[in-house]
Formats: sequence, structure tokens, C-alpha cells
Amino acid sequence: MRAVGRLVIPFLSLTILLASWGSAKAQSADVQFFPETGHNVRGDFLKFYNGVKDPKLVFGYPITEQFKSKDGKTVQYFQRARFELSTDIFGNTRVQPTSIGQAAYQPGGQLNINNLSGCQLFSSGFSVCFAFLDFYKANGGAVQFGNPISPFEYSENLIVQYFERARFEWRADRPEGQRVVLTDLGRTYFDLLGEDPAHLKSANPLDATINPVLSLRVRAYVLKSIMLSSGQQTVHIIVQSQTLQAVPDAAGKATIHWPDGQTEDYYFNTNNAGVGSFTFKFADQKQGELVPIDILVTYQGLVGKTSTSFRIWY
Repeated sequence: MRAVGRLVIPFLSLTILLASWGSAKAQSADVQFFPETGHNVRGDFLKFYNGVKDPKLVFGYPITEQFKSKDGKTVQYFQRARFELSTDIFGNTRVQPTSIGQAAYQPGGQLNINNLSGCQLFSSGFSVCFAFLDFYKANGGAVQFGNPISPFEYSENLIVQYFERARFEWRADRPEGQRVVLTDLGRTYFDLLGEDPAHLKSANPLDATINPVLSLRVRAYVLKSIMLSSGQQTVHIIVQSQTLQAVPDAAGKATIHWPDGQTEDYYFNTNNAGVGSFTFKFADQKQGELVPIDILVTYQGLVGKTSTSFRIWY
């Protein structure tokens, strides 16, 4: 076994590409970055988001940035909602959730409820019952979800009920108290409206001080996929966060598996662009054999793995 230090191999096009994924430097006091999905929420949308008791339960995480929708409105999509920004006659702005439940509703098999003692009838002509009613009242009621627009129905092997701005699901396999789940209708409405999929791509944090690394994405490739029985090979490793931001100073170990059963370890660290490289020499390898290389990367307690390979030419 032998180890080599980091070898920085100039690779201009790769560096330019990764630099475009670097952290943004703009600062904002009224913005929150969500690394889980790689999007920011800011201004009036952030105030509205944080205005409910449990926004991650009710709205989920943002899946786009704020943008001008195909319907002409300034909007932002979340896993379970879409926010709209409107201006009243006095010039004041306000945020309201889109009626995505109404837009996505497709009637299913109706379930008849014989015991109405645990139900409440609404002006829309439909009742909300039992655990659905408890969840509805506990998380904003009509202000948040609107009125029910369907009875209990059986859809996609689930008991569901549609509201103007949501769909409730009953999940019997979940623990008591967590069996009512909101459907992720935000993406459904995004697709129904035919929005540009480019809006779903991860964004840089508007506040560069908020960018935690929650997981590692590791890719590796060899400089030459085909080699002679003797030569010199270089391996490049790219390490990114869950939002595709470069991860510098990650420590890596590469294990080369030679055709004769021997292994050889090399070590590297990533640079500011999240790229690590190492170079090694070999001689008299068996022709036609594949040489696998396993990559293990660690960073602040996180672990990422990948592999690459090259073949010895016949």
C-alpha cells in the first residue's frame, strides 16, 4: 500500500463549470435558504410561510424560486402549495395560496360515512370528519385549506378528501397522530400549468452565510478510459453538496483493484472548486482486464462513495 499527496491537475473547462456552482455572495436580511431542496424564500412570501404554526408540515419545502408564472402572476411553488403575490387598489401587497386542490381534483370512489357524530358540515355541502377534521382545525382550517370540495373518497389505494387548496390522505401505516398527510400538490399544479422545468433547478443561497452541507454527491472519472499495459493514469473526483455547491477540503481515499488481486490506495483533498485529483503509474498489467477504482470521501462526518474504472488495451 502507498499514499501520495494531492496533485492539482489543471482542467480549465471543469474549473469554469464548477465555479458557476459556487456560493452566491449576496446578503439579505429577509431571506431563508432551504438546503433540503436548494431554494430560497424571501420577503412577503417568507412572512406568509412563517405565519403558520408548522410551515414545513403544511406547505413543505420550496421547489422553485419566486418567479413570474405562465398565468402572469408572481408566484413561488412549494411541495404542497403555491403562493401568489397580488396588489390591492391601495398598492398594498398580499400573499394568498393558490386553489391547487380545486385544480387537481379528480373524483374517485365515494365512501359513505354512516356515523356523522364526528363530522362538521361546511357551506360547500361536504362534511369533514374524524382525524381529518382534527387536522383541519389544528392547522389553520378554512383560512389555510379552504372549504372541502369532495366527500371521503378512495383514490390510489388511499382514503382522501380534497379541499380548495389541499388534499388530505389517511395513512394507516403511520404512527397514531401522524396518519393524516397532505399530498404534494405543488408539483402536480406546476406540471398542470406547464411551467418551465428550469425553475425546479437548485439555486444558490441569496444569503451566503446559510449554506449547510447535509449530504455529499461524489463523481469520479479517469483521464483515459483505455490504457496500454504500462503507463500513467489520472483520476479526477468532483465533490458537491445536496444543492450541487462545491465542497472544498473534503478528504478522499481511492482504492485501485488490480487484475492480480492486489489493491493500492491513494489519498486526495478537494480544492475550492470541489475537485480532487491524483496520478499514478503502473506497468506490465494483463491485457483486456478492467481496473475498478473505488472512491470514498468524508467531510464533517458525512460520507460519499462512487467508483470509476479503466481498461487495459488488448
